[in-house]
Amino acid sequence: MTWDFSTEPEFESKLDWMRDFMRKEVYPLEVLDTDDAGFMRAIRPLQDQVKAQKLWATHLPPDLGGQGYGQVKLGLMHEIEGASVWGPIVFGNQAPDSGNSEVLAHFGTEAQKKRWLYPLLDGKIRSAFSMTEPGTAGSDPTLLSTTAVLKGDEWVIDGHKWFTSNGMIADFLIAMVVTDPEAGPYERASMIIVPADAPGLKKVRNIPTMAGEHERFGYGHAEILYENVRVPEDNLVGKRGQGFLIAQARLGPGRIHHCMRWLGQARRAFDMMCERALQREAFGKKLASHQTVQNWIADSAAEMQAARLMTLHAAWVIDTQGAAAARKEISLIKFFGAKVLHDVIDRAIQIHGSLGYSSDLPLEEMYRHARAARMYDGPDEVHRVSVARQILSGYEPPKGMWPREHVPTRREAAQRKFAALLEAAVTDA
Repeated sequence: MTWDFSTEPEFESKLDWMRDFMRKEVYPLEVLDTDDAGFMRAIRPLQDQVKAQKLWATHLPPDLGGQGYGQVKLGLMHEIEGASVWGPIVFGNQAPDSGNSEVLAHFGTEAQKKRWLYPLLDGKIRSAFSMTEPGTAGSDPTLLSTTAVLKGDEWVIDGHKWFTSNGMIADFLIAMVVTDPEAGPYERASMIIVPADAPGLKKVRNIPTMAGEHERFGYGHAEILYENVRVPEDNLVGKRGQGFLIAQARLGPGRIHHCMRWLGQARRAFDMMCERALQREAFGKKLASHQTVQNWIADSAAEMQAARLMTLHAAWVIDTQGAAAARKEISLIKFFGAKVLHDVIDRAIQIHGSLGYSSDLPLEEMYRHARAARMYDGPDEVHRVSVARQILSGYEPPKGMWPREHVPTRREAAQRKFAALLEAAVTDA
């Protein structure tokens, strides 16, 4: 089977435009000293430029309000825009809005799309994804305890959520709640749209995290209380009991989008590491002349290339066979890519010494974000288990007591296989 990650010259020119645009227009946003209103005024003209280039909200097909790029092209784009924490919002691909738009595009009704999806794609409103709970393990969504009971023509929601991404600034939330507690573990939950101004919805706070400074402007992970929150029955997304299925459909492409952005972050840290190695001297020679530093650079380059090829391959599988066929590939890159991101940034900090540890460089912020990569959208351990199970399903235990490659057993079988030829050889001799 041939793997083809190539793209057309016209698209390559789009990528060149993105690289130049990111350096000149988006990177400065990282150090801009302003409030939320000022920040939004600064990015609106940039978003307009992106739309003019037809690079806005590229994760959805044209009939659903996007640009129709496949996952391979998205991967190449996310690699560029992911180098800055503000890149995705300028390109209309920021989480959790991108994942929520996919949910609404594929499972929402026409009325839901009109009210929520199209304004979301236009950048006029913002959304949140409300699944994780403080009292249940986020790695096992079958344990969710927040409930939604259908009373008349309304859902009544009660529960406690946290790490609801963008919860404090969202205009609406997509909540994963238990609607059928007696059903099987994967049919208990549903997804329901909850307007941010619904009575009983309480936005408690943004939970302080290691991410620190990026939590400004209201972005971050909120603690949310649902206390007798009532929403129309029509706010159900998809069918009742489809919550887990929808979550898997949402998180699959979402996971690979994260991995794509990590490539850009790792590359930026790598560039900083190489530049510092050529700039700084220690013990009479440039850092680049020390073998340990050379090893760090070589190891980082190899790991980044491996992660990049794995990510593009996973994207290619999604494009050619669908997200369900890429489960193993997505899980592989999710935990492998997170480790590569962490390790490359860690080496870059080490080469920069105290300067890298300080906030005078973006490395320390990148390092804090990289730590979260091992947990969100499924912790490393869950993805490793998933990969191992899928791999082992293709094997069968050998018959008998010995391994299949047991040399004495193979030797005996080989003697029987070639007995006639060996006997003839002796006779001829």
